[in-house]
Amino acid sequence: MNENPTYTATMAKIYADQGHFEKAAHIYRYLLKLEPDRQELDDALFDVEQKLKEQKKTRSVGPALLFEKWIELLLHYRNLQKLKKLK
Repeated sequence: MNENPTYTATMAKIYADQGHFEKAAHIYRYLLKLEPDRQELDDALFDVEQKLKEQKKTRSVGPALLFEKWIELLLHYRNLQKLKKLK
């Protein structure tokens, strides 16, 4: 039935678990064209698309904001190290 035997729900799940949401969504869409009544595929596609939206939001933050957050975390780490020395 599948024209591409590597396009399986398992492969899509593996891609999603690895954070490759575009590839996973592509496979789920392909599988849904073949079997539109499979609710679990539709649910999985919805979940992957939500994660894809979150991933795109994170990427749109920009390097300046990420650098600012990194500096903030570095200062927190430094303060924790000072507290450990006081013990």
